[in-house]
Amino acid sequence: MSQYLALPSAWPLLSLSQKVILTTIIGLTYALLYLASFSDPGFITPENLGEHLTRYPYDFTIFHPGQACRTCNLLKPARSKHCSICKGCVAKLDHHCIFINNCVGRGNQHWFLLLLVLTGLQTLYGGLVGASLVVAKIRVRDTGWALLPWNAHDGGGMPLHDWLVMWSWGLQDRVGLGSVSMLSLMTTPLVWGLLAYNLWLIYGGTTTNESLKWSDMAFDMADGLVFRRRMSSSRAKDLRFEAPTTRWAVDTAQIVVQTDDGKPPTAEQTQWLQGEGEWEPVWSVRDVENLYDLGLKDNLIDAFLPGYVFQDEELPADEPRGRRRTKRRQQG
Repeated sequence: MSQYLALPSAWPLLSLSQKVILTTIIGLTYALLYLASFSDPGFITPENLGEHLTRYPYDFTIFHPGQACRTCNLLKPARSKHCSICKGCVAKLDHHCIFINNCVGRGNQHWFLLLLVLTGLQTLYGGLVGASLVVAKIRVRDTGWALLPWNAHDGGGMPLHDWLVMWSWGLQDRVGLGSVSMLSLMTTPLVWGLLAYNLWLIYGGTTTNESLKWSDMAFDMADGLVFRRRMSSSRAKDLRFEAPTTRWAVDTAQIVVQTDDGKPPTAEQTQWLQGEGEWEPVWSVRDVENLYDLGLKDNLIDAFLPGYVFQDEELPADEPRGRRRTKRRQQG
């Protein structure tokens, strides 16, 4: 709709380079919108469940093995979540996006991020080009007019009332172009802000869904309801619920549980929980390892190359890798 309102009046006034740039940006944006909207975000089915179980190990903190989706009746792979809108479990679900009418998950996260980049470039460049055309129209009528009233007429300035009158005249003369340009410039910070937020989540090795889980756990930690103990490096995986190996570079070194009474799990409860040693209270998320944070470089690889294998496939998943575990960064 914005292109329909603005381009007919702007097109004859654009230079060849501006036409090429705008056409390229708009075309790529629509292509990425299609890919983000119609690509499989990572729906989990009985046929591909085994494959999804090998993608991420359970961290035994916010994702525990053996849990089944109450709607799909399928095991929930680590980092997955059921979407009530899409009616299915999605691998590495970030969120359901109303703008693409699709979930953002393992299968289309990279398309969604690229869509945000191109949308931000389109609103910024299109808004600036449109505003420059409006300004050029105003200066035909008042050659001394400037974007800032105190710079008008070679620095002599002009009354704010007169400056606003000229600006409103320029917008009304090309109302479609002017309104779309102003809207583009006003929405540009929102688009880049959303992109920055998604990149921040990648930097922290988490997703929107997981950051909410960490935030909920932080409240329980503050109330003294969260405990942890170390996980044996030689533990035997329960192959009914876990894959023997995964593509991930590290395996969990801890188990974190929440209790209702502020006391560590009892001896009777402990026999059903993995791990060894004494339970210790956890008071801050900064003291808990985020298994899915491999560092910025590998986190970006995981987002843009979802099939990338971070380890030698010949080695068991619990063997030490070339990269050490990293502490979880606190979510803002």
